Amino acid sequence: MVSPPAAYDKKPVRSMYPGIEEGLSVQVEPGKVIAALGGSVVVDGMDSEAKAEALEVYLSDKLDNSVLQRLGAPSKPMTVSELDEQIDQRPLRRGIGTLFASGGTNPFGNRLPSEPANVPRLAPMPAQPALLDFFKLRFAPATHVLQSADKALAAGLPEDIVLACLLHDVAQVLMKADHGWWAAQLFEPYVSRKVAFAIRYHQALRFYPDLSVGYEYPQLYNLIFGTDYTPPPYIEAAYQYCRNHKWYMAARLITVNDLYSFDPNHIVDVEKFTDIIGRHFKNPKEGLGYDNSPAAHMWRTIANPDAPL
Repeated sequence: MVSPPAAYDKKPVRSMYPGIEEGLSVQVEPGKVIAALGGSVVVDGMDSEAKAEALEVYLSDKLDNSVLQRLGAPSKPMTVSELDEQIDQRPLRRGIGTLFASGGTNPFGNRLPSEPANVPRLAPMPAQPALLDFFKLRFAPATHVLQSADKALAAGLPEDIVLACLLHDVAQVLMKADHGWWAAQLFEPYVSRKVAFAIRYHQALRFYPDLSVGYEYPQLYNLIFGTDYTPPPYIEAAYQYCRNHKWYMAARLITVNDLYSFDPNHIVDVEKFTDIIGRHFKNPKEGLGYDNSPAAHMWRTIANPDAPL
């Protein structure tokens, strides 16, 4: 079983969906900051470390609110039934892959005013595309997974866990619903069994806290899934199976590094992971999509989502 290193930061994970990739900033007004922290008397009684920690939380909360507004989140959490009532009021189904629509692919299924009506033209893929080509031409900007992998790398986690963090959510370009299973199937022919396991089961583990590694239930899920949401039986069964598996911590460490607060100033280039990909991902010489693997059709679909049939 993989265990987090002793120096690993065990602070609770912040609760924010990383779907907005650009254009975010937080304006700091000293008077409002001091008031939010409890007033000048309280702030004066803090040492430097406490002030820094309080400011970090304040800025993170402000950023969370900015992201929520740009995602078109509801003004207040709703119940599962209230969310279900909105299904036929949305232009797109919430589980659709992000490559297949222009806008409306945020977790709330709303097309935002800033989003174009038509899909963009995609750059052509190389004749024998490798994983890095997909990152640059189909998964981009992939800010969330790049930051997730970078966080795992900075924490000193094993390279296979870093790779799992890098890959865990990119299949959402194909399908958001059950994305852990889709992603595991997409990558299984090319990665170790442990990496595929971690990617598959991180989806179920998201809903179950593990305070031993600082993972709490993401509060944003109250907005996305509903305040009274209960994971369906197959998710509960997957969680129980994974919880008792020798590779449990591999999957759990994806959720720990699955950033729920987006940092617009933390830019990570996928080239940073070239060596890790080279050591742990088996790029087929024919190119992804043309190697006759059980997942080849999935890669071809991502490469050419405009195919009519």
